[in-house]
Amino acid sequence: MVTRSRPGDPPCAPTAEQWAALSEDERARVVDSLPASIPAEELAPPEGDQHFDAKSGAREVLRSFFGKLGRRIYVACELTVYYPGEARFAPDLLAVRDVDPHERMKWVVSAEGKGLDLVMEVHVAGDWRKDLERNVALCARLGIPEYFVYDRGHQRLHGWRLGPAGGYEPIPAQAGRLGSHVLGLELVIEDGRLRFYEGTAALLEPGELVARMERMVGQLESSADARVAEARQEGELRGRQEGELRGRQEACLALLRARLGEVPVAVRARVQAIMDPAALERLLVALGLAADAAAVPAILGALAEPPSDPH
Repeated sequence: MVTRSRPGDPPCAPTAEQWAALSEDERARVVDSLPASIPAEELAPPEGDQHFDAKSGAREVLRSFFGKLGRRIYVACELTVYYPGEARFAPDLLAVRDVDPHERMKWVVSAEGKGLDLVMEVHVAGDWRKDLERNVALCARLGIPEYFVYDRGHQRLHGWRLGPAGGYEPIPAQAGRLGSHVLGLELVIEDGRLRFYEGTAALLEPGELVARMERMVGQLESSADARVAEARQEGELRGRQEGELRGRQEACLALLRARLGEVPVAVRARVQAIMDPAALERLLVALGLAADAAAVPAILGALAEPPSDPH
């Protein structure tokens, strides 16, 4: 059954006593009959891009973070919430621990088996008492462990946590950050936006992650291009050196042909095996100075030896 406080009032979920008296089929029908959306007249006026971007950005950051860790935390924006016998509401951001984070159209506390663990409201304009007074009282009465307000208009962050006595107590700031036990993270306003931190590491928004990946890819491409250019230069240098080496070898063979007529295969192979440019240069000089063919064997015998030190 869907209840109403008075005729014409918005629908409410059954009280805990009414829910306990229902069969499973009746409970399923009740959940199906509860509207997933809230009419505009029940909601606060729209607050523009600053409001939307802050809450949707927080949702995406948290969903991505907990999803990568495999933690069972459900995070949603503006999801209609039904507490037993209470007026429905749709927080800017909500989080519930230890539940399956599958998609939902609404949160019916009796059907889910637990209430919300964290609520956050983003205030940009309008009635500040809704977020900073009335919602504080409501969330405390419903037993929601943590409640935060990101006052984007004034760039302030407020937080409350249920204390031992059951009421809300302000969350003290530590180095400008408010800690959330529910999320296991710290909240802070940084560069005009809400940030979540795990220790010293900031959780990045999807756009920031894309930008970081693009920078990393650009750096890798630049590094790869530099390595390619270096390899090309090394190859060109090797090619020049090899060309010069072959040129010296051919010059030596040409002088040998001039002295011997026909260069024996063994002599040709020996000359072509010389890879030291200095040795080839010594051979060229010696062959150029040789008086006749009779001097060639002695020259070939000494061609791999460095010149003697005159001292």
